[in-house]
Amino acid sequence: MAAAGSSVVKRVEELGDLAQAHIQQLSEAAGEDDHFLIRASAALEKLKLLCGEDKECSNPSNLLELYTQAILDMTYFEENKLVDEDFPEDSSQKVKELIGFLSEPEILVKENNMHPKHSDLLGDELLECLSWRRGALLYMYCHSLTKRREWLTRKSSFLKKYLVDGISYLLQMLNYRCPIQLNEGVSFQDLDTAKLLSEGIFSDIHLLAMMYSGEMCYWGLKHCADQQPENHEVDTGVSGASYTTHEETLDFREVGEKILKNLIILQALNIEFIPSSTFPGMLSST
Repeated sequence: MAAAGSSVVKRVEELGDLAQAHIQQLSEAAGEDDHFLIRASAALEKLKLLCGEDKECSNPSNLLELYTQAILDMTYFEENKLVDEDFPEDSSQKVKELIGFLSEPEILVKENNMHPKHSDLLGDELLECLSWRRGALLYMYCHSLTKRREWLTRKSSFLKKYLVDGISYLLQMLNYRCPIQLNEGVSFQDLDTAKLLSEGIFSDIHLLAMMYSGEMCYWGLKHCADQQPENHEVDTGVSGASYTTHEETLDFREVGEKILKNLIILQALNIEFIPSSTFPGMLSST
């Protein structure tokens, strides 16, 4: 375990140096200071200092957390730029690059076999954030692509892959924590909040992730229905802790209907920010 920890420290230091160089390029191109880039750079400077100490005594979890926070800030700056520009035609490579950055912390833990569960090293909140950011990025990218009719006629297979990946990340985000089981041993002052927690909704971002994944299922049915199904590793559950995936065909209709049913349950709680018809056409025939 000590050897694995030392390996993680060395790799995090290398990745931190690469990220710092990338931030420098972004800052120079922007021509002005940006809050998120400044914060990301500061986190990486702290990371560099800690890595300069005795590597055998360094805490891999703390170093990985600093690196992850820096990556989240750095990629947020780039995502905002893409959204402001409505994802230019040549955005696919940049989106792929950002997904790669946001996947690096999990890959690092997995490659070094540090813990049987990523949450033991990264923590549920960071894992949720990494999955959310990847899924939300692909949601925004797909939203832009669905408005380009000519592109859709030529490259709908690419859209399907983006949709499947995005839905997978969002469902992954929803599955890191177990719903709260309501029983006599658990007391809540707010019953509505308790019911939300029992459905696995721990924040407005969890609800948004559910809505985004459902809408992406609708886009899949609308734009990719004629394509042959493909196998992807995905957990199609909407709530409940799960760190493993199983290979199966991602059925846009099946997953979308599960999400829609969950939203109907939440709507019954009179939650004002859930629209009455989130995914038009979800239950209609294709």
